Amino acid sequence: MKLTLKIWRQKNSQTKGELKTYPIDGVEGDMSFLEMLDVLNEGLINKGEEPVVFDHDCREGICGSCSLQINGEPHGPDRLVTTCQLHMRMFNDGDTIVIEPFRAKAFPVIKDLVVDRSSFDRIQQAGGYISVNTSGNTIDANTIPVNKHDADESFNAATCIGCGACVAACKNASAMLFTSAKVSQFALLPQGRIEATERVLNMVAQMDKEGFGNCSNTGACEIECPKGISLENIARMNREYLGASLKG
Repeated sequence: MKLTLKIWRQKNSQTKGELKTYPIDGVEGDMSFLEMLDVLNEGLINKGEEPVVFDHDCREGICGSCSLQINGEPHGPDRLVTTCQLHMRMFNDGDTIVIEPFRAKAFPVIKDLVVDRSSFDRIQQAGGYISVNTSGNTIDANTIPVNKHDADESFNAATCIGCGACVAACKNASAMLFTSAKVSQFALLPQGRIEATERVLNMVAQMDKEGFGNCSNTGACEIECPKGISLENIARMNREYLGASLKG
């Protein structure tokens, strides 16, 4: 395939960026989107030009770092996949593809297509954990029975990889889906109830502090999420937050 790529180039967060056009040939349908960018960069390097900077790690849909806005959609036109799992057969010969970084105030651009998503880390650090006795004393495994539905729902919430597609898809750049998934994975289990009140209050407060917007109620976050995280988690977090606020 022959394609025309319009790629966002930006030296750093203080510099004004712009879309630059790059023609590319010899793209095969079985290539992943990142492999296609590798081919582009190899050509740029051979010509003595600066390669396009983009984020990646596992290339298996696990780490969430390959977050790109492709033709206006987080992770591109396919569903339930990350950018590294997106194959070029989703595009046609002669297509023009616009590639940009995720756009959000809380995701400042580092360079080109790479954004700083450490705001997600700080939200998790605000309460996304449970206390564990690490004194060295031997402790029996937890024997509290867990309802299978709750266990499954908790596991589904825990599959969130923190890629930020939910933020990029939301017109308000809301992090409600991400934060609610991290709250839900503990709220549904007895081990997570001990710090439940403190957790949801602190995580929501940190989310607001980072500059994310309010939930738009459009559901775009769930549609674009590569792991299909449900909007039900937002409703659960709202219930948790209301209960925690009434307690104190």
